[in-house]
Amino acid sequence: MEIQQEFTYFNSSSDTLKVLYFNDWAHAYSDKRTALAKRFAEDFKKSLHLAKEEERGSTQIFGMADFEFRNLSFKRTQQKDLIEISLNSPLPPDSSLKIYFTYTVKLPPNRYTPYGYDSRGGFYLKDWYLTPAVYDGSWQLYSNKNLEDLYTGITNTNITFTYPNRLFLGTNFNEVNITSYPAKQVASLKGENRKSCDIILNSSNKFIKHVTPYLIVVTDIKSPKYDEISQGISINRITRYIHENLGEFPYEQLLVSETDFNKNPLYGLNQLPSFIRPYQEQFQFEMKFLKTAILSYLRETIFLNPRKEQWVSDAIVNYLMINFVDTYYPDQKLLGKLSSIWPISTFNLAQMSFNDQYPFLYMLTARKNLDQRLTTPNDSLIKFNQKIANNYKAGLGLAYLAAYTSKEEINESIKEFYNTYKLQPVTPLGFEKVIRSNTSKDVDWFFDTYVNTDKRIDFKIKKVNKTEDTLEVVIKNKKGTNVPISLFGLRNDTVVSSYWFSNISNLDTVLIPNIQEDRLVLNYDQKIPEFNQRDNWKSLSGFFSSNKKLKLQFLKDAENPYYNQIFYMPVAGFNVYDGISPGLRFSNKTLLERPFIFTAAPSFALKEKALVGNAGLNYRKYLRKSGLYVMNFSLNASSFHFQTNSRYSTITPAVGLGWRPDDLISNERKSLVFRYVNVLRDIDPSLSIETDPDYSVFNLRYNHYNNGIINFFSWFIDAQYSTDFTKLAVNFDYRKLFDNNRQLNLRFFAGKFIRNETNSDFFSFALDRPTDYLFDYNYLGRSEESGITSQQIIIAEGGFKSQLENPFANDWIVTTNASFNLWRWIELYGDVGYVRNRGMDPRFVYDSGIRLNLVTDYFELYFPLHSNNGWEIAQPDYDEKIRFVVTLSPKTLIGLFTRKWF
Repeated sequence: MEIQQEFTYFNSSSDTLKVLYFNDWAHAYSDKRTALAKRFAEDFKKSLHLAKEEERGSTQIFGMADFEFRNLSFKRTQQKDLIEISLNSPLPPDSSLKIYFTYTVKLPPNRYTPYGYDSRGGFYLKDWYLTPAVYDGSWQLYSNKNLEDLYTGITNTNITFTYPNRLFLGTNFNEVNITSYPAKQVASLKGENRKSCDIILNSSNKFIKHVTPYLIVVTDIKSPKYDEISQGISINRITRYIHENLGEFPYEQLLVSETDFNKNPLYGLNQLPSFIRPYQEQFQFEMKFLKTAILSYLRETIFLNPRKEQWVSDAIVNYLMINFVDTYYPDQKLLGKLSSIWPISTFNLAQMSFNDQYPFLYMLTARKNLDQRLTTPNDSLIKFNQKIANNYKAGLGLAYLAAYTSKEEINESIKEFYNTYKLQPVTPLGFEKVIRSNTSKDVDWFFDTYVNTDKRIDFKIKKVNKTEDTLEVVIKNKKGTNVPISLFGLRNDTVVSSYWFSNISNLDTVLIPNIQEDRLVLNYDQKIPEFNQRDNWKSLSGFFSSNKKLKLQFLKDAENPYYNQIFYMPVAGFNVYDGISPGLRFSNKTLLERPFIFTAAPSFALKEKALVGNAGLNYRKYLRKSGLYVMNFSLNASSFHFQTNSRYSTITPAVGLGWRPDDLISNERKSLVFRYVNVLRDIDPSLSIETDPDYSVFNLRYNHYNNGIINFFSWFIDAQYSTDFTKLAVNFDYRKLFDNNRQLNLRFFAGKFIRNETNSDFFSFALDRPTDYLFDYNYLGRSEESGITSQQIIIAEGGFKSQLENPFANDWIVTTNASFNLWRWIELYGDVGYVRNRGMDPRFVYDSGIRLNLVTDYFELYFPLHSNNGWEIAQPDYDEKIRFVVTLSPKTLIGLFTRKWF
């Protein structure tokens, strides 16, 4: 795009300005070191890093001049998508300066973000021209991090936009005029008191203009299974709802685009393919249109700092969505039509209302100790919080406040805030001021605690003393977070009384009338995003009725506070000795993380015709957000076969400590694990072994890793003590993706026996295939010396791929493994090292070959070329020398996809 821009900068501050800053977010796609590229790397996306030069976006500035046509000196800041302009003379307060820019913008393809050009000849232009940064006593300079939060000054803008004749235009600005010429079209666009102009160009006219009594809407959001007349009726309903709850939209039209929705979708079931979505077409269409419309409405008219103050907009958007569902779809279930289908209808998840997703998804990160305060800057939020959890917590907060004060007061406050502050700079203090002026209740807790801290809310009913006319209820504040709590009285599952109590900081007794309730429940309507609701109720019908009943349920489910839930689900394991081992796993693990987890997974080994399986108890205690943040206590047991008619069983108590930095986005973690592995082996009499069948090993390991997709670094120190040996080992892993898209992988391992009184190599260090005497690795055939399962390799200890003679070391071992890519996932690898056995000289070992790195650490193939064995590729039975890495664990594979969110 060739751009000539004339800009009049008015200094509305009280300071004299010597420099000006402009946002040039189109340049964020220019190379691999911009803030945008680094943000993608944090999200485990390397598409921009791997892009060719012609697949990048950039801005080339040919010149800048002032009103006297004198050249202006400018430079890019370190962030690269911000421009610093040095003025020829200082700009005093209340004065203006006219600047002329000449530049071109090279658009990126829309594979990185929705912006740029697509494969069908369409374009989405957003943040595509130079806009002024905000100066409010200091410059607010923010780089493009794909967070939809450009912070720019409010401008009056006129655009003359020339584009190809074959394209159709949609925009958030007012279309003053569009003139067609033989080879081009020229659009005159105008925006008064606007931020920046969005332009969408398509090869077909996808945008339809809906003229409603409240608002003119331009949209390309459609639903193929929902007829156009009904869509028009729904849009009319939504615009009326927005108008009634916010107020008059100050511009000529509102752009509500499919692309905007895709950037901020309704996460959850709405993202399923359309043919399996469980909702009615009308509900799907209205929720999709409603969210996109409110977001656009506020983004265009409420000028908060979107990087630091996004929670206000999030609160209003999600609060209005919650109210919309309560008003028009009060019976809508979270699982939609699936809620009435057996056996899905038996799940607690199926009984949850659609609006129950808000506390549920917020609690998903709170239970993982990853929740962040609402005032956390946008670029410091982990992705799940930035996209979902903090949005939902903000909306829940207003619903909580409305339940405590009154819905009418909060509704009026939102409307007053919008009409008072639209089209002018505003801060959250303006929102707070309006709410305080509309209620007589104390709402300090909302702003001081709910918004500005990440303290959890958790109350319980400790006990109830019952008299003829009074109930004496002892309420405990388990987290000490001083916020109001609601108490409901139920009779036959119908609410017959409700109360609010404040200032319960620890333990307090409240008195309420006894009107023959049979159950008291805290937070019954779930308006409060409470950390744990399993202890929120007390039955008044006797001791036995107060005890939670046991509920055995198929598959994992959401928590039901009125039952002790045990879930069972089918599982299947495999190794060459047990064969396929179908079984059932029993656990109390719900969809939300909980402190204490037990599992028991008995299975039947079809090949051995015997019971196998594992079981465990685990208690996790989160301490704080950063530093030493977690303690983990566990007791695990397992029993499988390691050879025909030969069984091993392990019993392992363990304690783990975890550390993480203040920046939760960081992938850096540290841990210290103490465990005592007890192994019991029942061995077939025909087999001879060189070690005692039973042994115990105390293991201490310190891990430090930074799991980045561009730079990966990890190391550990491991110490083991047993009756017959003491050994130490250290391991370093480094992976670097260079700017030229070459990837280097380095690994170093060193191990040394401090004491070794063993008479075999069972506990020795191994070059290529550790014996795994602690039974940590998922070998398909751990005792195999031939066949396909013997070719499985787990990169541990020596990390060699070739099977060399005498691969064990009972004194010390030092190895280095390296590889680099020749083309994409095809790599050349090489391993070198020394091994020493007692009474022998150190021996030099090496190997080399080709690595197919299809999915790093999950699926890899190794083809040996040359080693101490000679030219392996020329030797007989080469297919038996090929090694492979494979991961079959569903939990591990799921982690490959969820890591970018948490």
